[in-house]
Amino acid sequence: MRKVLIIGIGAGDPDYLTVQAIEALNQADVFFIPDKGAEKAALRELREEICARFIRRPGYRFVSIEVPVRGKSDDYKADVAAWHAAIEARYTALLESELADGETGAFLVWGDPALYDSTLRIIQEIDAKAPFPFDYRVIPGITSVQALAAQHRIALNRIGEPVHVTTGRKLGEALPDGTDTVVVMLDGEQAFKRLVGRDLEIYWGAYLGTQEEILVSGPLDDVAGEIDRLRREARDKNGWIMDTYLLRGPKTR
Repeated sequence: MRKVLIIGIGAGDPDYLTVQAIEALNQADVFFIPDKGAEKAALRELREEICARFIRRPGYRFVSIEVPVRGKSDDYKADVAAWHAAIEARYTALLESELADGETGAFLVWGDPALYDSTLRIIQEIDAKAPFPFDYRVIPGITSVQALAAQHRIALNRIGEPVHVTTGRKLGEALPDGTDTVVVMLDGEQAFKRLVGRDLEIYWGAYLGTQEEILVSGPLDDVAGEIDRLRREARDKNGWIMDTYLLRGPKTR
């Protein structure tokens, strides 16, 4: 039977890998590496660096996966469903052609496979439909949320208070009722700018755990412009950006 490992490799620093993740790396024969073009070549290179650093046995190999581009229409969920279906078809074909019976394949996932990443969902769909049997296992990783809090030296939650995790698309013009701390991921539109004037603090980080890491914190009203500028400059320089931020309201007690 084929085996598949979905390995969380942390937010960017190879030192974020857990012992469990390192042991999983050493079980894999084939690593399926997404190819998202020249702009994101650094992400592929970091995956290869992780393998070179932690794998103790020779003989493993890489298989490149050309990732289709997601369509953009007024129906976001339909676009994502079509995109995932296209990825699923490619993964299925490669698992069948590149992974022999008895071999173990691995997908190296940024952060943790269970938080705002679709690899696990797609593998679950393949498992339900594939014409060949396989088993899969998930190895957790350190998320960008954890890395953000650590780099800013803050606790995610206030005592006895909840934390809301969402995306830029879902961030409204105020924090959710009953929540004074919101973590925002996947915000390509810098939705935090809509909240200027709401007496909020922001803790922002880009390229967390890498040599390109950028950190900014302070009153949102004071630093929103700086974050906007730094984000645009970094994206122009690197061709891509991954950032996460925490918004926090004023203390009520």
